[in-house]
Amino acid sequence: MALVTEKTVKKLYDHPLHHDHEAENILIKETDKVVNGSEAVILSLLEEGVDTIFGYPGGAIMPIYDALYHYQKQLNHVLVRHEQGATHAAEGYAQMAKKPGVCFATSGPGATNLITGIADAMLDSVPIVCITGQVAEPYLGTDAFQETDVMSLAMPITKWCYQVANPDEIPYIIAKAFYIARTGRPGPVLIDITKDAQMKNMSDPFTYEKRKQIKGYKPARAPRERDIAEAIKLLNAAERPFLFAGHGILLSEAQEELKAFVEKASIPVASTLLGLSAFPSEHPLYVGMLGMHGNYGPNVLTNQADVIIAVGMRFDDRVTGNLERYAKQAKVIHIDIDHAEISKNVPATVGIIADAKAALIELTSQVEERKHEAWLNEFAKCHEEEYQKVIQNDFTAEGECIKMGEVVRMLSEKTNGEGVIVADVGQHQMASARYSTFNKTDSWLTSGGLGTMGYALPSALGAKMGAPHRDVYAIIGDGCFQMTIQELGTIAQSGQPVKIIVMNNNYLGMVRQWQELFFDNRYSSVELVNPDFITIARGFGINGHQCNHADDLSASLDTLINSEQSYLLEVMVEKETNVFPMVPSGAGVDQIRLE
Repeated sequence: MALVTEKTVKKLYDHPLHHDHEAENILIKETDKVVNGSEAVILSLLEEGVDTIFGYPGGAIMPIYDALYHYQKQLNHVLVRHEQGATHAAEGYAQMAKKPGVCFATSGPGATNLITGIADAMLDSVPIVCITGQVAEPYLGTDAFQETDVMSLAMPITKWCYQVANPDEIPYIIAKAFYIARTGRPGPVLIDITKDAQMKNMSDPFTYEKRKQIKGYKPARAPRERDIAEAIKLLNAAERPFLFAGHGILLSEAQEELKAFVEKASIPVASTLLGLSAFPSEHPLYVGMLGMHGNYGPNVLTNQADVIIAVGMRFDDRVTGNLERYAKQAKVIHIDIDHAEISKNVPATVGIIADAKAALIELTSQVEERKHEAWLNEFAKCHEEEYQKVIQNDFTAEGECIKMGEVVRMLSEKTNGEGVIVADVGQHQMASARYSTFNKTDSWLTSGGLGTMGYALPSALGAKMGAPHRDVYAIIGDGCFQMTIQELGTIAQSGQPVKIIVMNNNYLGMVRQWQELFFDNRYSSVELVNPDFITIARGFGINGHQCNHADDLSASLDTLINSEQSYLLEVMVEKETNVFPMVPSGAGVDQIRLE
């Protein structure tokens, strides 16, 4: 495959077919001149089907941005206001577009500002490719201006990272990076490219070959027959089976396979925080969310199930609580594409190392049709108890202050549960998880493993760009909003219609809740004196308004939903409210508190 010079590119831009496949072939075959490392980066990204990049330029990556200048019609670069915003936007894009998100940053502080988002992507298995500039190779290790050992920083929080000092390596390394990011258990990768490698010409004409395999790296796909057979024996004998749906269902796009399996075997389904929207909220077999602030029944009845089948989840501590009290009576079938997760926290009776879709197809073909009406009725009883003690109190009654649950419930009703909800971290996150209705899959994004405040605003932009046909709603607390508030500028400049709801209680709500419950009401450094968010948003060119009264909430949400541009709705919610149910730290899931 040949390479393109600046002159050729400008000529082809005027070609009437420059957007179609034939024109792309012309672009490739027109010349065989050698290009420099920077242009090799851009051409490699195009070969991988990249159309959007989130980034922030600087000295050490400036040659790549110079090359990008000549490809503006093929690649859309989104100029973020902080590099952390680039990683979160790439995460949102990746999850909605179903391909790796890409971000650029310069050396030193540019690279270190990516670290939080990279760690977030690693814990939540989100495929992103980060490309950073680095000082020229002769200056490595000299403490040169804006030099940072980004490889050492990135190694524990990436699937793979590599430093390029030779431009000839660039196509191969980028192909390898994309393959690693998207296969097996997805995750972030980082490529650090020295400035001289960006500027030097390659030795030979540019060629690019997508990776189909890498020696020594064999991501699991198909389950072993003997593991499926052992799982089927347990499932066919189970009286109280219980399925946990994790993020892996969404990553493998196994939503329909999950539905077919549980409907055949009549197995109740509960979701992890990141597994929300993998299974329809209103399906009769759906019993709610697992975890610290999940639903009462799924937590309590975990310790009564005789067979647990965990699909694409890792038994995080927020799901299990005290492991000494967790599901000791159950046989556990654990399906995960990452062999390291099997029996890591909870011993697996049967471990199936496979892609979730492939495993569910095999299980469905062999499992017996069953009915578990008495077992399902136990969940219904628990739900009724939770409704009486918790749920009905989470919605705003006449004359009350606006409650978070009411905002989420009303938004779901008005959007028919079809909008994409991007939640930040804290009480509003739990309210959003508990009271959003998901009638459409791939409708929930949040920061799970790392719990990153500031995630939602840039991620919502990425989500909208990854799925332009979907309506995207960012639900953010007043504390989280100020972590990445500058990305309002990115949203405004992009022209993307992102709908933003800020739930303002003038507190770091979740920390305040813990201080109330476990630290004798000693509120230490949790009260916020907030700025005028609406004025700030208008300063960035985004309209909005504040809702103070419950009577105005419905009309306020209508204004937000019907806006053709980005819009900020600030809802003043109840100041000191607590999220229940709650599994206290150190307690077992069967010790969940309803009040």
